[in-house]
Amino acid sequence: PCWRRIQKMEEEGVIVRRVAVLDPKKVKVPVSVFMAGRTREHSREWLDSFSKVVTSFPEVVEFYRMSGEVDYLMRVVVASIDAYDDFYQRLIARVSLSDVSSTFAMEQIKYTTALPLEDL
Repeated sequence: PCWRRIQKMEEEGVIVRRVAVLDPKKVKVPVSVFMAGRTREHSREWLDSFSKVVTSFPEVVEFYRMSGEVDYLMRVVVASIDAYDDFYQRLIARVSLSDVSSTFAMEQIKYTTALPLEDL
């Protein structure tokens, strides 16, 4: 019965994919960087091009279009600050942003992939 429920949820698109959650330290990418970017360009064509470039980098594990002070927010995982600088240089060589701010996580307090499903 449980397996059939899982299969049904996959067929309905409720379960999008199944993954293994890895320990970043053990796979040598312990540094999480939150990179906020602003742009003067807001056309659909620019966004499509920008998204294609950003999503091509395996270091980018999350990528959002935002409201408010920043236009885009990325979470980047790398081995070191030097590795982040290398990533940053490769990114800005391919895309134009008017402002970039990078914040390094000191400690991960909570991380989960679970969604709050009380109302389901």
